[in-house]
Amino acid sequence: MYNVLVADDHAIVRSGISYLVDLQPNFTVVDGTASGTDTYMRIEQGDIDILIMDLSMPPGENGLLTTQRIHDKFPQVRIIILSMHEEQEYINKAMANGAMSYVLKSSPDTEIIKALQHVINGENYLDTNIIVSKNDLKKINASGNNLNLEGYNSLSKREKEVFPLIALGYSNKEISQKMFISTKTVEAHKANISRKLHLHGRVELVQYAIHHHLIDF
Repeated sequence: MYNVLVADDHAIVRSGISYLVDLQPNFTVVDGTASGTDTYMRIEQGDIDILIMDLSMPPGENGLLTTQRIHDKFPQVRIIILSMHEEQEYINKAMANGAMSYVLKSSPDTEIIKALQHVINGENYLDTNIIVSKNDLKKINASGNNLNLEGYNSLSKREKEVFPLIALGYSNKEISQKMFISTKTVEAHKANISRKLHLHGRVELVQYAIHHHLIDF
C-alpha cells in the first residue's frame, strides 16, 4: 500500500483528490496539507510515499521551491504536481526541481490515475494534454533552474521554513506557535537570515522573496 499526501490550499480539492485516490487499489491518502511549509513538515514526519501537490498555495512558499526542497531532502518521495498552470515554464521548472509528474487541473480524473501508476514504476509522466517539444525536454532534463538562489541555499532547513512566514508578515509569536519553537529561536532565525542574505529589515526581506519568487500571495 502506497501512502499519499494531498497538498492544496482548497479543502474541497483535497477532499476530491483524496476520494479519487482512495478508490484506487494499493493507494491510500493518509493526510492533507494547505501550504508549502506544512507540506514539507508533514513529509518530514515520514510514512509518505507519494505527494500530490498544487504549485500555488498562497499565502506561503512558492510551490516550485517546495518541490525542490522536498526532492533534495527526501528524494524517495515521488512528487506529482497538480496545477492550473499550463505554461511550459512552470512545467519545465517543476520537473527540473524533482517532480516526477505534472498533471493539469483542467484534465479528467484519469490523468491523476495514470500519474500514480507511472510514478510507482519509477517513471516520469506528463499530462497527455501537455505538448512538449524536444527543446522543452532538454530544459526539463537540465540541472537546476534559473532562480538565483545562491544566498538562499545557504540558509538552514528551519530558516527556509521561517523565511516565507516572516515575509508574509507573521509576528514572532505567530511563527513560534506555528513552528513549535520559542520566540527567541524565531528572532535568532531572523537574524541569521538577514545576515546570510545581507538584508536590512523586513522591507528588503519581502523584496528579496518577491524578486526570487519564493512566496505566493
